[in-house]
Amino acid sequence: MSDDEQPTFESTESGASLVYPQTAGELRKGSLLMIKGHPCKVSDISTSKTGKHGHAKAHIVAINIFTGKKYEDLCPASHNVEVPFAKRSEYQLLTADAATGEVSLLMENGEMKDDLNLPTFVSIGEPTEDDKQLVKDILKAEEEGKIIIATVLAAMGTEKIISMKVKDEQ
Repeated sequence: MSDDEQPTFESTESGASLVYPQTAGELRKGSLLMIKGHPCKVSDISTSKTGKHGHAKAHIVAINIFTGKKYEDLCPASHNVEVPFAKRSEYQLLTADAATGEVSLLMENGEMKDDLNLPTFVSIGEPTEDDKQLVKDILKAEEEGKIIIATVLAAMGTEKIISMKVKDEQ
């Protein structure tokens, strides 16, 4: 074989997959799963008995973890569903701009993270009431000069500030 005929192998980073499989029957309330390409948290799940066609069905009602939109799915309990890898991280909030929605966060290693916006600045859909209240709380605490710890949820390549707490000063 000449050099031109060598097989080429595509390489990816370790952990490149955004989802992993899990049996639908193992899902519980509070579990994460993908419905129609959206990362969702199960709010209600019920399974039916095996019927004439042999499969127990799982009826899943879930809420999108980023937009709050409700989704439903019906699938055999023995089949696999995709579950997103979700990661919660806490960062210290340095600045929050109410006009542009830009947020600066301080990471553990001392570097700045400037690629996030306030929860009301959404690219898809409308911000929820919780998002609006969270932004009010963040801006109020920042105005008062308090140290704010923001909790960021990351899944499927998307990140969002989901909560905050005021750190007690030592």
